[in-house]
Amino acid sequence: MSKKKNRDFNLILGSILTAVTTIPALIGLLWTPFDPHSMDNSLKLAHASFMHPFGCDNFGRDLLSRVMVGSATTLLIGLGTVMIGVIIGTFIGALTGYYGGLVDDIFMRFNDVMFSFPSLLLALVFVAIMGSGKMQLLFALGVAFIPSYVRIVRAEYVRARNMDYVKSAKLAGASDMRIMFVHILPNIFKILLNSVLIGFNNAVLAEAGLSFLGIGVQPPDASLGRMLSDAQTYLFNRPGLAVVPGVTLITMVLGISLIGKSKTVSGK
Repeated sequence: MSKKKNRDFNLILGSILTAVTTIPALIGLLWTPFDPHSMDNSLKLAHASFMHPFGCDNFGRDLLSRVMVGSATTLLIGLGTVMIGVIIGTFIGALTGYYGGLVDDIFMRFNDVMFSFPSLLLALVFVAIMGSGKMQLLFALGVAFIPSYVRIVRAEYVRARNMDYVKSAKLAGASDMRIMFVHILPNIFKILLNSVLIGFNNAVLAEAGLSFLGIGVQPPDASLGRMLSDAQTYLFNRPGLAVVPGVTLITMVLGISLIGKSKTVSGK
């Protein structure tokens, strides 16, 4: 198989895997087969059946409904994290990269200090300060992801600010804001998109990790990480409780990774 065909295959397979996980999650925002929080003592650790295709958890809650809602929670936290990081990071990176000088020195020294800490460790600090929960986790991860986007965008703006099309825009009387966000930003979109996909995967895994440790999404709310944490006790007598959310998480991350490696997105 040629390199081009392989990349096309990455896009197709990645899109399929992503759809397999995101479509049920989106449906779960509006409808689930059963109430994901409804407990039934008679269905505790029930195995797969026609009514409950994935069985039930240790509280008698339908596992399919929990996975649909949990996937949606994980996706929304991942998307929210990336949006916070990209919007704020792009704005700061554009300012520092375009203007340089004192503005660049002030912002980048502070950014370098934050960037020196791993994103997950930085998120742990914010969660410890603000407490556990979905919104706290979203904000903590979003802030922790800002420094990486600042560095990416700044580097592209430093490279672009001396290009001919930017000089032509200045001569034409375009404002700095117009040059930064109308002329330069679209030209770095492909690089930024690739970074967004990588960041989304990292955010999904970070949510899963922190919720697994018990400092992210809290019961009775479901997320893939929270469900994996709850399933630990039942790995041997009811492994499906961990396998279903685990496979969903892997499929979600793998799908986005394959899309990011495709020729359409990477441009390589």
